[in-house]
Formats: sequence, C-alpha cells, structure tokens
Amino acid sequence: MNKLTHFDASGQAHMVNVGDKPNTHRIAVATGTISMMPATFEMVEAGSHKKGDVLGIARIAGIQAAKKTSDLIPLCHPLALSHVSINFQTSKANCSITCEVRAETTGPTGVEMEALTAVQVTLLTIYDMCKAVDRGMVMSDVKLLEKSGGKSGEWKL
Repeated sequence: MNKLTHFDASGQAHMVNVGDKPNTHRIAVATGTISMMPATFEMVEAGSHKKGDVLGIARIAGIQAAKKTSDLIPLCHPLALSHVSINFQTSKANCSITCEVRAETTGPTGVEMEALTAVQVTLLTIYDMCKAVDRGMVMSDVKLLEKSGGKSGEWKL
C-alpha cells in the first residue's frame, strides 16, 4: 500500500515536491450525477429555465473551477491546463444529468483534482440555478473514472 504523500516524516502537512519529476502528458476523467424532480429535469433539458441555459452556464463554471483548483484545495499545485471538456448525459427515466469532465496537462503532477473539482462545481451550478423550483435535488456518485500519465501510468475504475 502506498503512503500518504501530503505528510512529511514527522507527520506535518506539506505540498509534495514535484520539482524533480519529469513532465508527461496527463489526463484525468471524472464524473458525477444530479437527480431532480421531473418538472425540473424537463425545464433544464428544454432550455426553458428563466435563468437561461443551465447546462451551458454549468459547463463554464466547471471549466473555471478546474482552473482554480489550487486556490480551493490547499496542497494542490497550480497547473497549466491544456484542455478541459465537460459533457452531459441526460436520463429522462431517472430525471438525472450526469456530468463527465476530461482534464489534461503536460507537467510533473496529475490532473485528478482538477477533473473532480470541475465535476463538483458543475453539479453545484446546476443546483444553484434550479434550487428555486427544486431544493430536493441530489448530487451523487462523484468519482474518478480514469487517469493516465506520470510514473504510476494508467488507472481505470
């Protein structure tokens, strides 16, 4: 089992030194779902929400969040992201929207936290835009699906 890397030998929290690690192309894909009442789902899917294009605004919020991850997560390194994409899959049967984020960079550390942060903020933005009509929405199943690059190579759920 690997050890926790954000603690030094004396147990103090620290930012991991990635200065000697080689730059490699790194990719992370994460996902999460928000479920809502049928009327809310129909409004979002039809684009008829009075606040505008819920999914378009949520996509932009998620991209912004990926770029700000190191401002939110104390021990994350600031990264030069080369790509962030956010796609949605709607399910009428479940009245749910699944968000999938793909984040990429070339550097000495991975982009898992950026992908996961983007998913969370995307779902929170959907919630924020729809809470006036549905406070019972549920965000769930946020997880990393895959990552590649770096010393540890590829990983898939």
